[in-house]
Amino acid sequence: MSFGCVLLTMGRRPEGLRLALGSLLAQEGVDTDVVVVGNTWEPTGLPGGVRAVHSPENLGIPAGRNLGVPAVEGDLLFFLDDDASLAEPDALARVERRFADDPALGLLQLRVEPQEPGGARSRDWVPRLRVGDPARSSDVTAGWEGAVAIRRAVFEAAGGWPGDFEFVHEGIDLAWRVMDAGYRVAYAGEIVALHPSPTGFPHGYTFYNGARNRVWLARRHLPLPLAVVYVANFALRSLPRMHSAAHAREALRGYRDGLRGPGGERKPLRAHTLVRMTRAGRPPIM
Repeated sequence: MSFGCVLLTMGRRPEGLRLALGSLLAQEGVDTDVVVVGNTWEPTGLPGGVRAVHSPENLGIPAGRNLGVPAVEGDLLFFLDDDASLAEPDALARVERRFADDPALGLLQLRVEPQEPGGARSRDWVPRLRVGDPARSSDVTAGWEGAVAIRRAVFEAAGGWPGDFEFVHEGIDLAWRVMDAGYRVAYAGEIVALHPSPTGFPHGYTFYNGARNRVWLARRHLPLPLAVVYVANFALRSLPRMHSAAHAREALRGYRDGLRGPGGERKPLRAHTLVRMTRAGRPPIM
């Protein structure tokens, strides 16, 4: 199997882009086809063999990733953001073995470790309700989006990243659709990507997109009783993170737009998928 690698950037992190791209080009034992997607930025000065795709308008993160897919060849797609990098030169070879050994595996998220020695971890890096040991592999029902591998055929069957999400929760939407297509979503605790430690609190747009996209997830995929509990649960868990009236206003605006806006095509998850999610430790109410 070969990899089509999509590296997304806005050109604002030149050192991060250098590290991310260097880690992809350093991979051993696999064939890689690499494209750098410049979201509002035209990539220049790229190494030989690396192509560029440029969008003059800001497409948002998931739609930016989608833009790079037709530009690469490979049975497996690997998505990397410009603030992440692969820790070892055999990372993709190990990813390839995971997919080769398990035909039911559809999507695989790498373990994320702080780039700085002794740095703090983000809770979002391990998509389990009980994080436990980050080095433990497991089935999951969501994914941190910055270092993800997926079969191209599964990606196409699932419809790609949800472009209208713009930012936040796109990894949940894609993982749910991969599971509904009959495939497994897994977390690879033994294969490491590096990322800077999180700092500070999220900006207001995070609260807006987080609230709106949670409502969209519920509207698109869940039966009404589960949808109500899912959104209510998220709203309650978000309250401790809001440290100003501005944060609350942004979240309320997100819930409003999530309910009033078009919300995207409704594709309810099959009952079997809901059961699989529950067995994997994350029923679709949280």
